[in-house]
Amino acid sequence: MTLGRRMVVAGMAGLAGSLAFPRIGEATPVSRGVVARHGRLQVRGNHIVGEHGRPVTLRGMSLFWSQWQGQYYNADAVRWLCSDWKIDVVRAAMAVDSGGYLANPAAELAKVEAVIDAAVANDIYVIIDWHAHQPYPEQAAAFFARIAGKYGALPNLIYEPYNEPLVEHGWADVLKPYHAAVLTAIRRVDQRNLVVAGTRSWSQDVDEAAADPLADPNLAYTLHFYAATHKQALRDKAAAAMAKGAALFVTEYGTTRADGDGVIDATETGVWWDFLEQHHIGYVNWSVADKAELSAALKPGAGPRGKWGEAMLTSSGKLVRKRLRTMA
Repeated sequence: MTLGRRMVVAGMAGLAGSLAFPRIGEATPVSRGVVARHGRLQVRGNHIVGEHGRPVTLRGMSLFWSQWQGQYYNADAVRWLCSDWKIDVVRAAMAVDSGGYLANPAAELAKVEAVIDAAVANDIYVIIDWHAHQPYPEQAAAFFARIAGKYGALPNLIYEPYNEPLVEHGWADVLKPYHAAVLTAIRRVDQRNLVVAGTRSWSQDVDEAAADPLADPNLAYTLHFYAATHKQALRDKAAAAMAKGAALFVTEYGTTRADGDGVIDATETGVWWDFLEQHHIGYVNWSVADKAELSAALKPGAGPRGKWGEAMLTSSGKLVRKRLRTMA
């Protein structure tokens, strides 16, 4: 969930019942080995595929802004999400502004690295998200060069160099040069891992990016949606981008309105899930947080290290957890 989204919401555009799940609080050991199964992810046409050449649809959870909900950036929380929620991918939403990386680089880097290490230990993928609304090409390039230098040899990494550019950040004059600069820094060190590039208008104008693509052979474009706000019109934009040959990844979605509150639209969330599965597009839910808003998966006071029982999950958390376990 983003800061800018609150100001623009008004203008922005059944296996589960038959499966018996273990009770919440009784996690099973991690044995899925998703990275072992699929290896390093690659873009082929408008799909993200594994080393076996078949499309891979990742499903997972995003952590909240790291400076505000950093208590969940730890190995135990990631392990619980893997074993109990059955995630394939976790997203470390490293805050850049508002007391984040620009003000406290060592502290925020340590949180991200804790999540990366936990993802590797649990054999899942990890999205390293530069969670910003304003472009900082030099700082982002230096950060991702450092991450690539330390972890780029591992197939678990997915780079997300710009979470949600704003409407005023034009693709041709701002975002494409920004991504080119950060890609150059990453590719000097890591030529093989997947990069997911943020698009204009809170990562919704994927059709615009697809019409003027970045020159990188292993790159997808970021699509974000909130189900009670973004409906068929945004799915049409996604379809148009794919028709132009772009691969997409939903690195952030919510079951609510785009401001994180209002209502949970379970029906529209289901329509989105079906669309994403049909097109082999990965999707990551916002968010692992105990903030008092509907899009948070945890109720206020939920402990920082997993083992969240039924009473600690919000309605959105229960809905998303059930979906993840159904698809496992």
